[in-house]
Amino acid sequence: MPLTSTLRMAALALLWGSGFLWIKLALNHGLSPAQITITRCALGTAVLLLLARSAGQRLPRDRATWTRLAVAALFCNAIPFALFSIGEQTVDSGIAGVLNATTPLWSLLLGILLGTDRGLGRIRLTGLFLGFAGTLLIFAPWQRSAGLLTWGALSLLAAAASYAIAFAYMARKLTDRGAPIAMSAAQLLAATAWTTLSVPTAGPLHTDTTGLLAITALGILGTGVTFYLNYRLIADEGPTSAATVGYLLPVVSVALGALVLDESTGPRIWAGMAVVLAGVAMTRTRKTSGGDVAGRPSDPTPTVQRPRRTAPRQRPEPAE
Repeated sequence: MPLTSTLRMAALALLWGSGFLWIKLALNHGLSPAQITITRCALGTAVLLLLARSAGQRLPRDRATWTRLAVAALFCNAIPFALFSIGEQTVDSGIAGVLNATTPLWSLLLGILLGTDRGLGRIRLTGLFLGFAGTLLIFAPWQRSAGLLTWGALSLLAAAASYAIAFAYMARKLTDRGAPIAMSAAQLLAATAWTTLSVPTAGPLHTDTTGLLAITALGILGTGVTFYLNYRLIADEGPTSAATVGYLLPVVSVALGALVLDESTGPRIWAGMAVVLAGVAMTRTRKTSGGDVAGRPSDPTPTVQRPRRTAPRQRPEPAE
């Protein structure tokens, strides 16, 4: 991989993985989950609109596309963004990053339930059980004092499941369209509209400079800029290489939580994270004539529409 792409991948992992830290800081400094969600979507939309304009891409104009974008925005942005903010009120930011990594597990489970994923072999089935076993290890519900099975943790899992629902919908309704940056800007614009429904519950604004800087970083860097970096990485190196970032996010979130917020990371948490990532890696294979051996491309990200390529490349499969 060229040095430019390697640096872009490192920056993407850092900015994306730090999103959970920014949410926790914003919560700790007086912002409510509704305020965080609304501001995040609005700032991310502004960044993507500027990027779309600089790329000469225009927002869609037909009602059918906007209707599909509204559905995608609900399940891929508005709901999970809100649930992550709600969940991190009681769960560490590092744990939130690990639970976010369970999205491919939910995608596979959803595919099995809907009958759309028929290539389930022994390796992928083992990975599915292994991934959720790692999640159970992190929760440790058998430990009353140290267990993490709370409503906050369940909200984080629901956010990851919402991503999976969105990816399944987007794979059917929003793939292979032109102007990917403009489409993503439109999706986040629709998400901003959805989040404004929560204004009555947002409460008064009581925060400080740290809280404002945290939500600004989350919206601009953790939502807007990360889309562009991921878009460029997919365009330059393909979706399989870009998928590597997904395995770095939990490591980044746990490390930042420990270093910046002094969050506890005992052996059980690290072991659970390793088991979850191993399970996810096993589910990213697809069944071939020789068994479960072929690597499966990455999931789309919460705001990514795949770019059109000028040179022939392997067509990525659709699946936060």
